[in-house]
Amino acid sequence: MNTAAKEPVWIPVSTVSEFPEDGGVCAKVYGEQIAIFHFSSRNEWFACENKCPHTGDMVLARGMIGDSQGEPKVVCPMHKKSFSLRTGACISGDEYSIKTFPVHIEDGTVYIGIESPGTQG
Repeated sequence: MNTAAKEPVWIPVSTVSEFPEDGGVCAKVYGEQIAIFHFSSRNEWFACENKCPHTGDMVLARGMIGDSQGEPKVVCPMHKKSFSLRTGACISGDEYSIKTFPVHIEDGTVYIGIESPGTQG
């Protein structure tokens, strides 16, 4: 059995200029809604599923972003649950978690790294 990590497929989403500073945008990639966040104050980018794991509402792109002891986070606008944008773990004490995705910026274009539809398990 091959347990090596699969390299993501890099999907271009949009140009950097289409994203608000210190805010989020939702993009649909392979039929999945992905929330993409630009922490301009940190010069960092993060992406996660847009779906709140508490109720399934597609709202995380509209959540507030910030920092919790150095950990970049998004707070669900509906239920105020905080999630690490690095690991997806709930950092507000609940057992919920979200899926995260790598982000790559090249020549002013934002790319999201995902498994291609044919390789998802």
